[in-house]
Amino acid sequence: MPKPNIVMKLGTCRSGSGFRRSIFLLGTFILFISIATLSKFYSIRSLIVTNNFCNNHQVNIESPSRLGSDLKKTVDTVIDKIQKEMDDLRIFSMDSSSMLPLSRHSIFLADILGLIESVQASMSSSDDTTNQRTSETRAVHPLLKPKKQSDELADYFLIEEIRKYVRIKPNRLGKQNFMGANGTFTSIGHACFAMKKELEQYMDYDVGEICNDDWKLAQKLMVHGCDPLPRRRCFSRSPQLYMKPFPINESMWKLPDNRNVRWSQYRCKNFTCLASNTSRKGFFKCADCFDLSGHEMPRWIKQVNLDQNNTNSTADFLIPEVLDIKPGEIRIGLDFSVGIGTFAARMRDLNVTVVSATINLGAPFNEMIALRGLIPLYLTVNQRLPFFDNTLDLIHTTRFLDGWIDFVLLDFLLFDWDRVLRPGGLLWIDSFFCLKEDLNDYLDAFKMLRYRKHKWVVVPKRDKDQREVFFSAVLEKPPRPFR
Repeated sequence: MPKPNIVMKLGTCRSGSGFRRSIFLLGTFILFISIATLSKFYSIRSLIVTNNFCNNHQVNIESPSRLGSDLKKTVDTVIDKIQKEMDDLRIFSMDSSSMLPLSRHSIFLADILGLIESVQASMSSSDDTTNQRTSETRAVHPLLKPKKQSDELADYFLIEEIRKYVRIKPNRLGKQNFMGANGTFTSIGHACFAMKKELEQYMDYDVGEICNDDWKLAQKLMVHGCDPLPRRRCFSRSPQLYMKPFPINESMWKLPDNRNVRWSQYRCKNFTCLASNTSRKGFFKCADCFDLSGHEMPRWIKQVNLDQNNTNSTADFLIPEVLDIKPGEIRIGLDFSVGIGTFAARMRDLNVTVVSATINLGAPFNEMIALRGLIPLYLTVNQRLPFFDNTLDLIHTTRFLDGWIDFVLLDFLLFDWDRVLRPGGLLWIDSFFCLKEDLNDYLDAFKMLRYRKHKWVVVPKRDKDQREVFFSAVLEKPPRPFR
């Protein structure tokens, strides 16, 4: 006759003493199962070792695989019961006023669960070893042999630093950590395997020494999908003569000191070169970005046309117009563009904190943003945004998401932006450039979000063949309360 379920007992137990007694019985039961499992496990291993070393005697024992299967079933049953019990405890804690004792019991059960799962994992690995031992006799005692781990990800690479990085790092305490994992799992982008040579070059360094001046190689890996990159155990290079940045009241609209940037990987070797309108040494869409007084100063504040051949020299909408849509509600945001942080600088003047996400396309964009006293986020389109769901008030993009982008990639990007935007947050598409024949397809991608339209305009570009247009919009994320 099976005994009544412990979960049923706990469900009907309402008094403090009765509840503690049930928890004590449950803990005792689990401990008994664990000891029995371990004793069975080690008795089997001792029999197998004896059988391997006694060549003149035959020991008739039950199949280890069968016993291992029975033990696994037992442990699986215990784990299922504990998990169900923890679910019931959570429900009970929501209905009861005594929250503290219940939380302690839940922690206790989680700890026991982690220990039994560790036993289960050990048994799985032991079964594989046992099958191999029965096939051939070992000349060395198995317990004296060093453990030889094989990790396919690690074995693919030759550089030892990559191998050490990608291997699983087990917890030293032998149980689940506070995140519910038995180890730490490090990751690299899947495209790293297609760029094995470049990645091994990037990870080939002396531990504890100065890293190579190879940020351009790292960015190449990131742009081609090897993102995220592995961490490195070397010290990044700094400029030879780093000078103290300008005070915040000066740094926003003043070119920084040239000595605060490593110029070895750039065609221009100073900010004056980058600020020259004729140099075009940086990203072609941001050739004038470093001209603070001429090109950058009026952006998003004054409606001016700096280039007669391009109606998109300044934004179609101004910052005050957009902020008036949600007075006092826009506090934090993201600027996903290629630039030197001018949008964030203007927003800062209006008490809005904006993080600027960009990469260094031919010029030190990240260094420039930081030297101005703003926050740069070194990020590619391949990577999931490092923000939690429904947290940002505003996302702004310009000069980056254009007609070059694949429709599926744009879909993934827009849905990730939707994830981090809070209900009622604004998505500001600023001067999206594409060909006329592709315009409707791109507009459909934005319409799929089903955002409320506050501003929406399509502006033709003044070029020779009239084939190109610019699209701008300010859209509001709906609440979606029933989805």
